[in-house]
Amino acid sequence: MADRRRVNGPAAVTLPPLYDEDLSPRPTRSRPSNNVRATYLKTGITPSASGSAYLEVEARDGSPGSGMKVTCTVHGPRALPRSAPFSPHVVLSTHVKYAPFATKHRRGYLRDSSERDLSTHLETALRGALIADRWPKSGVDVVVTIIEGDEARQTALDKGSDEWDIMNAFGSCVNVAAAALADAGIDCVDLVSGGVAALVSGKNEGETEIVLDPAPSEHETILAACCVAYLPVRDEVTNLWLKGDVPSTDPSLYRNLVARAVNASKGSNKAITASLNETIAEI
Repeated sequence: MADRRRVNGPAAVTLPPLYDEDLSPRPTRSRPSNNVRATYLKTGITPSASGSAYLEVEARDGSPGSGMKVTCTVHGPRALPRSAPFSPHVVLSTHVKYAPFATKHRRGYLRDSSERDLSTHLETALRGALIADRWPKSGVDVVVTIIEGDEARQTALDKGSDEWDIMNAFGSCVNVAAAALADAGIDCVDLVSGGVAALVSGKNEGETEIVLDPAPSEHETILAACCVAYLPVRDEVTNLWLKGDVPSTDPSLYRNLVARAVNASKGSNKAITASLNETIAEI
């Protein structure tokens, strides 16, 4: 029988009507190419979890949205089930999921391929930072929920894809998960942080430029993007994700792209450290 007691919403996300000012040309990037957007980070938002954090990223230039919003909860370390095989190290499990209303295209309740890719990359990034042998026969669950995506409205209408936004989403997932692990008191070798750099077309034809914290709404063409998970104190990269086409005529672009992504992660690490210091000062 049909459920007559509730009013079901539309099957897809609805958009307000477009007016003449919404059809204006795409805005240019006003912030410098070596700057990242401001972030807000707060830990301890879920008392029932061992550790939790909430991350909010500043909205892009010309975007009507309010920026990306990500939350993370950490459960554990806790004993593994009796039926589980013996493990001398902690068993890390990551789960990344978009909220159904997070992006223009309504997400399903089951994870799709992009969300599974984010979970796999996040597990690799965090595994390199954990001191796994401190917690034998134990498991840690890291659950990340993207409440609001960073997909620009006009870009979504033009392309209908979040091909490049997923890179920024991964960087935010790494940052909020690192803060949640620190809030849970889980031993790590360093505070891992994520950063994104992209190779975009320059002002003149045939020229390219590397920018930090890329946004499709601020550039005509994004050729490639690189996202890294970086340990600043140990100067180590725990995860490297490169996507796109880099011209083969200049092999140094690969090194420069990775180096700029590392610089972006260093900026994110300062924001995480400042937020954790504020939390410690309040205790």
